[in-house]
Amino acid sequence: MLEETPLFESGATVEEPIEAPLDSSVHHHTKFYDELYKNAHNVYNLQIENTNVPSCLLKEPLTHTFEKGPIESLHLWSVIQMNNSTNFDEGDTDNNFRVGLINALIDGKFRGGKEDFRIMLDPTPTHARGFFQQFIQDFYVETHRIPHHTILVGNSRPGVGIEGAQSPYTLPLVSRSQISRNLGNARKFGVRVRGDYSLVDYDFGGYSSDTYFREFFPGAEFDGWVNLKPLGKTNGKYGKLVTGGGIVSGKKHSTDYFVAGAYVGYEYKKLWMRAEYANSDGSNGGDGLTNKKRQGWYATIGYHITKKLEAILRYDEFDPDKSISNNNRREYTAGINYYIKGQALKLILNYVFCQNQASPDSHRIIVGTQIAL
Repeated sequence: MLEETPLFESGATVEEPIEAPLDSSVHHHTKFYDELYKNAHNVYNLQIENTNVPSCLLKEPLTHTFEKGPIESLHLWSVIQMNNSTNFDEGDTDNNFRVGLINALIDGKFRGGKEDFRIMLDPTPTHARGFFQQFIQDFYVETHRIPHHTILVGNSRPGVGIEGAQSPYTLPLVSRSQISRNLGNARKFGVRVRGDYSLVDYDFGGYSSDTYFREFFPGAEFDGWVNLKPLGKTNGKYGKLVTGGGIVSGKKHSTDYFVAGAYVGYEYKKLWMRAEYANSDGSNGGDGLTNKKRQGWYATIGYHITKKLEAILRYDEFDPDKSISNNNRREYTAGINYYIKGQALKLILNYVFCQNQASPDSHRIIVGTQIAL
């Protein structure tokens, strides 16, 4: 009979199976998907009710805090606005899809929390300016060392005219009013002081009259605006009432310009109303430098049907040149905003009827969205 060969030689020991080392790439992938799930879960549950201020979906994961160095924290975020406009003009229909805005922002806070800075870049394609003139938008440092005050140095949007100075991320309609986009809505380099008290706030600044870094100091400009808040000490019991006014006075090369404006706004629970008037003897705003005398006004009313759904109506009139008769432009706008996640994620629907005394009337339907990460 053949002798069976033992599986192990006498005196041999059975070794424990050796586990293969965990692949580090598997660990990193698992961590990545865990973070991705966590962030998606946080975004899904994010509740934003205040639509008067900008907001973003990924503030926590895109904010980094430093333990050492002059910078305490950095927050990187971006905003994209897209819309499709259907124009109806004399029986013709024209559809235009466009990316209305692409902004990349870096908000930083210096150690100690008294100073911060902002860099905002805009690669949105435009034919009005060169790429690098458009690319750098906000570029400033500000300090909060004086109670109730902010002192800013750098390139920013001057605070004259309420809607003309308003952040594009909180606009109630796709387009600004005519006085806002023509007489305001421009960034300039300078020094400004802003004060904010319960019954009054103000914004005063001295700037170069250059816009979009076209040339070095072609002249000086002063901007000043004051708001009175008569109900500022009533804790919102009777709503929020703001009345204000201001001026822009400057010179660019040989052209002098002067703009004066006034504003009234009221908010009560779900209802808000705003009206603004401006008159100019020359201007240096969003549509460039001009010596034309112009004026206009608008009135907007909005109502929050629910926390997420808002309805808006606006009447807007503008005279682009007071030396020419019968050339006024009137815009009647009806809009609906659906705030999925506040201003961080919203859907927009606007209908605009343009009534022009010097050209044919037209209609537009605009469907858009805003995403802030």
